[in-house]
Amino acid sequence: MQTTSRRFLLSCAVILLVVCLCLSVLSIGGAIFLLIPQIKGTSATALPDQATFPAPQLQQTPTITGIEPATTPVGSDLPPTTPIGNDLPPNIARQTNLIEEQIINLRGWQPTGPVTRTLLNQAQLHQHVLEDFQEDYTAEEAYDDTLTLAAFGLLEPTFDLYNFYIELYSEQIAGFYDDDVKQMFVVQDDAFDGPERMTYAHEYVHVLQDQIYDFDEGLNYNDDACEEDSERCAAIQALIEGDATFTEINWLITYATDQDRQEIFAFYNNYSSPVYDSSPDFLKADFLFPYDAGQEFVEYLYNRGGWDAINQAYLNPPLSTEQILHPERYPQDIPITVTLPDLTQLLGEGWREIDHGVLGEWYTFLVLAHGTQPSTRLKEDQAYQAADGWEGDAYAVYYNDNFKQTVLVLSILWEGPNDANQFVAAFNQYANARFGSSTGSRVWNTPEAFSVLYINDSTTTWLLTPNPTLGEEVARALGLP
Repeated sequence: MQTTSRRFLLSCAVILLVVCLCLSVLSIGGAIFLLIPQIKGTSATALPDQATFPAPQLQQTPTITGIEPATTPVGSDLPPTTPIGNDLPPNIARQTNLIEEQIINLRGWQPTGPVTRTLLNQAQLHQHVLEDFQEDYTAEEAYDDTLTLAAFGLLEPTFDLYNFYIELYSEQIAGFYDDDVKQMFVVQDDAFDGPERMTYAHEYVHVLQDQIYDFDEGLNYNDDACEEDSERCAAIQALIEGDATFTEINWLITYATDQDRQEIFAFYNNYSSPVYDSSPDFLKADFLFPYDAGQEFVEYLYNRGGWDAINQAYLNPPLSTEQILHPERYPQDIPITVTLPDLTQLLGEGWREIDHGVLGEWYTFLVLAHGTQPSTRLKEDQAYQAADGWEGDAYAVYYNDNFKQTVLVLSILWEGPNDANQFVAAFNQYANARFGSSTGSRVWNTPEAFSVLYINDSTTTWLLTPNPTLGEEVARALGLP
């Protein structure tokens, strides 16, 4: 979806500390614990005299040879390995230099050049995020994105998406890499402690990724390209963030000091994220996707071929969220292009297309499991199964500003009739909860909207229109019975 492509690019440059922390691990007393529950849920294991943390998702902790865990106390007089530059205080510069050296050693990459580092306080950070956001995203675009997400049942149409993003991306950021200006921003108000050092390790991975593989031209991961194919960009972002998270985990295991771990635990025990906590259900899950599913995807590659297998993925990037969710299908299972006709002339005066694109397996799951109305949400296992078998799709959303009406068309190609029927069964349950009981064979008619789901062999088509008459006209234009 176009809304996700804009957010994907922003979140690549600005990482929330809560997300950085939620997928990181701490090695304490020989046990590894995740800090915050992941969306799929895990069993909990208690640590004496500490908080309770979920058990890790890692299938196997990578064994890194030739690297000894760091024992140098943080804040000591570390010799700089690269020029101490920009406006970083010498002590922070020495620490960031050391972390860069550790990431280079751990990851096996060599930087192609230095990176500019700038110190920001929280007020400066908020202003930087605000200016970047306003340059790339307008309130009008956010309004259309809200209407699109509302059509899919993921947001209320009155939700203030624009200001929500600004607040979210200004909440508790410890550091970020801005790939537009090729600059690392270190955020510090009081101290540069374990959480900040951990975040710097994560973000320096982005520096190396960009220097070696080039986000913009090499990976074609930029605003224009992602506007055209947000599904591909969702997959690439999962590779980028998954690699950075996986490398960060290994940095914590290999290099983090006891003081780092104590400071991270202390931070977590006192941490609050009111904006993130109050966000719509699907946004919470979607924001974690590149870190959670991305890390699992990268870990799968690592277990099959080590760091070289991860490096090769940048030369042949994943193309869909299906490949991320099912890494065993990468790279062979290539998504199939689905097309829809332009309905603007059919709909007539006052109608405009506000969005079109590919929903993807991940967003198909979100629609079924994380709608804005809790009563419509299927159990996650059921929604995952219903979305599995996705082969390709196309959607288009039209809006009439005069009458405040929406038309949605979603055509999904499935791997086979069984997958299509499995989705239909799940969608029937979802639609009955959202629109009321069906008035016919997969038809839902309410005073607010007319909804119908068609199935033809391995293809399903969902139409959502203001009334049955317009629904029939759209169906005829699409060649549906």
